[in-house]
Amino acid sequence: MRLTRAPDLLMAQHWMNLLAQARIACELHNQYLTGAIGEIPVDQCGPEIWLKNERDLELATRIIDASWREPGQSLANWCCTSCGEWSEAQFTLCWQCGATRED
Repeated sequence: MRLTRAPDLLMAQHWMNLLAQARIACELHNQYLTGAIGEIPVDQCGPEIWLKNERDLELATRIIDASWREPGQSLANWCCTSCGEWSEAQFTLCWQCGATRED
């Protein structure tokens, strides 16, 4: 499932790294198509990030959106619904009980 199209290959790879840190399986498509601009329509040549699991869409979208923010702005910490332990925003699993973050 296509998540987003990146403005350039550098940003696409940055987003891939952020998603990998969150253990979100994804693939980079069209990474070599920029050389085909002119032969292929420009809007079809940009690098795209595709998710392997549709269930990761919401979290992946939040991670990509957060990457556009200023360094001081971050996602909020979250509280585990299973054990009540607080975790920092970048974690998708509770460190204490292993439960998945629910949004």
